[in-house]
Amino acid sequence: MHFVKKQASEKRQHFADQLKTGKLLRFPGAYNPLVAKLIEEIGYDGVYVSGGVMANDLGMPDIGLTTLHDVANRSHQIARVTNLPTIIDIDTGFGEAMNVARTIETIETLGISGCHIEDQTNPKRCGHLDNKELVSISEMTKKIKAAADARKDKNFLIIARTDANAVEGLDKTIARAKAYIDAGADMIFPEALKDETEFEKMRKSIKAYLLANMTEFGKSKLLTKKELENLGYNLVIYPVTTQRLALKNVEDGLKQIFEEGHQNNVIEKMQTRKRLYELVDYEKYGAFDQSVFNFGTKGHE
Repeated sequence: MHFVKKQASEKRQHFADQLKTGKLLRFPGAYNPLVAKLIEEIGYDGVYVSGGVMANDLGMPDIGLTTLHDVANRSHQIARVTNLPTIIDIDTGFGEAMNVARTIETIETLGISGCHIEDQTNPKRCGHLDNKELVSISEMTKKIKAAADARKDKNFLIIARTDANAVEGLDKTIARAKAYIDAGADMIFPEALKDETEFEKMRKSIKAYLLANMTEFGKSKLLTKKELENLGYNLVIYPVTTQRLALKNVEDGLKQIFEEGHQNNVIEKMQTRKRLYELVDYEKYGAFDQSVFNFGTKGHE
C-alpha cells in the first residue's frame, strides 16, 4: 500500500530525466522509511540509503559487516514508501564480479533506482577515515562492467565510488574515474575531496555525472547548494545527517528524563502525535478501511 503512485520504472525514468536537466539534485539520507516520507514531503529530489548509517543502526561500525540481505531488506522498506528515486550504498558489492551482478539483480527487483559501488578492499573503512586500501583498477572495472551488464532497466544508475583521493591523490583519482566510466559507470562519486579546488578539478576532468558527498565531520569542506551548482555537480548526498540529528536529540532527551525523572521539559522537542499521524497517512488508511468494510452482514449469518 503506502499510497505511492509511481512504479519503480517511473521513478528511474524521472530520475534519469532530472539528471539530464543539469540541475543539482539533493538526496538526504534516510535511516528508516518514515524519514524517507519526510524527505519527499519537504520537497527533496530523492532519497539516499547509506551503508554506514545502516551498519550504525545495527549497532556496528562501517567496516563491511552488513550483508546483501541487510542492505536489500532495509533499502526495499525505504524505497517502497516514497515516489522519489532511492539510491543506495552497496559498499564493495558483497564479493567479486559475479556477486556484484547478483547484488544488482536483487536490489533492482526491489524498486531501487541506483547504487554506488566502491573501490576499497574488503573489509572496507568509512570513506572519511585514514588507512584505506584500494583494489586494482582492473578488479574494479570488472565489478562495474558486471553491474552494468546485470541491470535490466537502462535507467538504473550505476555509480562508481573511488576512495583514491586519500590514498593515491587527485590525479590518480581522476585516472580511476575515467577507467570506471569506460567500464560502464553512469556517475562518479569521488570520495573525500577536500575543497573547492579539488571539486573543480574533478569536474573539469570528468565528463560523466558527478556526485558530491556532504557528510559532516569528514575530510570534505561542506559546500552549499549554490557552490555545488556553480561547480557543475549533478547530485549531492547528505548521508548521515538525519541519523545524527535524531540521535543527538534522543541522547539529550533521555539524559534529561533520567536526571529529572519525567519528560515534561522535553515535550517541545518531540514530534506530536498529530504530526506523526499526518506523516504516516493515518486518515488515508482509515478511509481505505471504511471502503473495504462498508457492507452489512444481515442475511449472511
